[in-house]
Amino acid sequence: MNIKKIRTICIVLATIGINHSCITSKYKSLDKMVARVQLKEPVEGVCKNSNIIAILPLPNNGQVEAKAPKTDSEIAQELNEKVSFLKDKPTYEDKGMVSLIINCKGELVKYEMDNKTKNVELDKQILAVFSELKNWTPGKVKNNSVDTIVLINFTIKNGEIILN
Repeated sequence: MNIKKIRTICIVLATIGINHSCITSKYKSLDKMVARVQLKEPVEGVCKNSNIIAILPLPNNGQVEAKAPKTDSEIAQELNEKVSFLKDKPTYEDKGMVSLIINCKGELVKYEMDNKTKNVELDKQILAVFSELKNWTPGKVKNNSVDTIVLINFTIKNGEIILN
């Protein structure tokens, strides 16, 4: 055999080995992957400060995101009705992200702008709407309710808030 054939065979065998390894680890360890959030300060109202989870949206990993008391479209509608900053700004464009911590009982215990918009007043008005979403269905890991962090991205196009 020449060097090219040997090299090709080695590459094929290595590729098969890597693929087998990835597939095996994917299905055997998904349920063991948990992303714990490390915060600078304790959060009042959580069940266990050392176990706030960022739910991983992977199939078959036993993790379920906390569920808001309203649908995304209802929240967006409420934002667009209550955020007065945008009422007279039909061409305003921006984006941001709200961070919410939901405890293991389904209570909203902390909310803040994670990625702020270009305007402090707009941020305050958006947070005021999210602060009203008190009672959630808690997130779960392997059917156990846990403290979770929920990140909600939004875009503002033509003066309208759209949840992403």
